[in-house]
Amino acid sequence: MAKVISTLFIAADGVAEIDPDWHFPYFDDNMGRAVSEDYDTADVLLIGRETYDSFAGAWPGRETAGGDDAPFAKQLGDLRKVVVSRQSREFPWRNSELLDGDLLEVVAALRNDTGIGGVLIPGSISVVQQLLAAGLVDELRLLVHPVAARKGRKLFDDGDAPYHLRVTTAEVFPTGVIRVVYAPVEAPTTVGYDEAKEQLPAGE
Repeated sequence: MAKVISTLFIAADGVAEIDPDWHFPYFDDNMGRAVSEDYDTADVLLIGRETYDSFAGAWPGRETAGGDDAPFAKQLGDLRKVVVSRQSREFPWRNSELLDGDLLEVVAALRNDTGIGGVLIPGSISVVQQLLAAGLVDELRLLVHPVAARKGRKLFDDGDAPYHLRVTTAEVFPTGVIRVVYAPVEAPTTVGYDEAKEQLPAGE
């Protein structure tokens, strides 16, 4: 089964709509390595329309320009890109296609495709929120910046039930950025204060 992986730059207060003013000062070689590792897992990019437009407006030109970021731009161009959009449209960036059908059904099919090892969702907050609610995200890979953005869309929306997560890996960069990988898990056993108080330090 293919892994469905969400990768996001995120502020300490949960804002995942990045602002270059708080994001780029923390982008160092460690973050570059983390980003590269995330994309190396992907056979397919699942991407929202706004994120696609941002990527398509930048990376093809960077590939053509042949600068330091050209190899990564080529890697993005070569990947299959499935775009989540309600509008029928043309996609000039190679290997791009409109999601055909219901989002949840398409992702479930991608997940069960034996020819696919990984489906990566860069950014695309609304897409991630829908897939989290449906239990179709296998990993959340977050690069948590040491800043409270105080404005912008947050990763986790309001809902009736919490998402329980298990930390699979964590790493602190010299910049203060924390790279943490979460996997969804079942809710723990219900515990009240009477049970929790047993863990308090014993008095002298």
